[in-house]
Amino acid sequence: MTHGPVTDPGDLHKGLRQRHLTMIAIGGVIGAGLFVGSGAIIAEVGPGAFLTYAITGVLIVLVMRMLGEMAVASPSTGSFADYARRALGGWAGFSVGWLYWYFWVIVVGFEAVAGAGILQRWLPGVPLWLMALALMVLMTATNLFSVTSYGEFEYWFAGVKVAAIVVFLALGSLFVLGLWPGRDLDFSNLTDHGGLFPNGVGALFGGIVIVIFSMVGAEIATIAAAESDEPERGIAKATNSVVLRISVFYVGSIFLLATILPWDSTELGESPYVAAMETIGIPAAADIMNVVVLTAVLSCLNSGLYTASRMLFVLAGRREAPQRMLALSRRGVPTWAILTSTVIGFLCVVAAYVSPDTVFLFLLNSSGAVILFVYLLICLSQLRLRRLVPPERLKVKMWFYPVLTVLTAVAIVAVLVQMAVRDDTRSQLLLSLLAWALVLVAFVVRRRAAGPVSPAGQDVEERAARR
Repeated sequence: MTHGPVTDPGDLHKGLRQRHLTMIAIGGVIGAGLFVGSGAIIAEVGPGAFLTYAITGVLIVLVMRMLGEMAVASPSTGSFADYARRALGGWAGFSVGWLYWYFWVIVVGFEAVAGAGILQRWLPGVPLWLMALALMVLMTATNLFSVTSYGEFEYWFAGVKVAAIVVFLALGSLFVLGLWPGRDLDFSNLTDHGGLFPNGVGALFGGIVIVIFSMVGAEIATIAAAESDEPERGIAKATNSVVLRISVFYVGSIFLLATILPWDSTELGESPYVAAMETIGIPAAADIMNVVVLTAVLSCLNSGLYTASRMLFVLAGRREAPQRMLALSRRGVPTWAILTSTVIGFLCVVAAYVSPDTVFLFLLNSSGAVILFVYLLICLSQLRLRRLVPPERLKVKMWFYPVLTVLTAVAIVAVLVQMAVRDDTRSQLLLSLLAWALVLVAFVVRRRAAGPVSPAGQDVEERAARR
């Protein structure tokens, strides 16, 4: 497989500051799924759903720690795609890069539709597709302008999400502790409706399949850090603080939701945070939370375009994507990579409008397990690369290597098995495996067309690894 010059991520404009990276890391964890989908998890698991979030959080933390170790030792815009290539071979890097890109362009389309759906509550007369298009154009312009504008938008988007969660944690704590007017200390909802696990302890682990997708995004900070002045510091800070972020934002807020409202309450269904705030007695709770959810959607849309474009840029640098994707604007952003990712995202919006129950549903399902494949390859990459990295570059280390690395990989496989067993997720796993199979076929075809690795290509790979 002949490689052309591997594009140095340094060619991209280093316009992200430490405060941008901090908020990108925080915002990456808080997705719209937390605000909207958590009610379904509580309904499935029961009041003990906060333990499902805690277990899933541990899994994400361990994957982030592994990624942090590799990223601090060798910051790269390609991040885990580059690490998979070095550790496991070209097939792994090709797979991770294209699967991760595919995952995020589908997310971009989905979030555009979701955001348009929220806007329709305030603008019922405007067509859904038109508002989805407007959101896509807005976020595309943000990414095209400069990486600093992406970072600035994400800084404020994340700020709104964090503020909303912090306010909810404060008000919810006062409410359940009996410090709210007219309230007494009350944790009865945790036990009065069938106990912590009314649907059995097995439901605790069954919920992990859904919860893990609501936490996707923490790893974006390791990609964005390559476009900052201090990548090592940014990555180390992001990976070290992920424990606190997940335990407070997810476990803490889900615990309060399950304490404020009965787990089998119908009010938990559509928007659990709105239901909880209305129970507390906050005026205009629905409008406030709709603004917060819209912000979360725009944040995900913004980060999705950024992440997909950078992965496409890196794939082009490895001659695994069209070379046009390497074109940079005067402001140092990959213009064609951004526009290409936007077009795919917009085609998803069209599919949602024209064929919501077939094409759009197929696209969503076919990306369902993709992120788990990526996380599994991150584990396998760290397992191998740890032995190849000089000790002085290991400023962040995976805990209890190699035991925890192996256990994490086994846990991810267990989640995939759980997806195969569950009727509602089996199609996602099968279609995601089909997507991976197609990527591997594309890799084989490309390798045969390109021929064997040239010495020059090997030299380039070695120089990239030493960076």
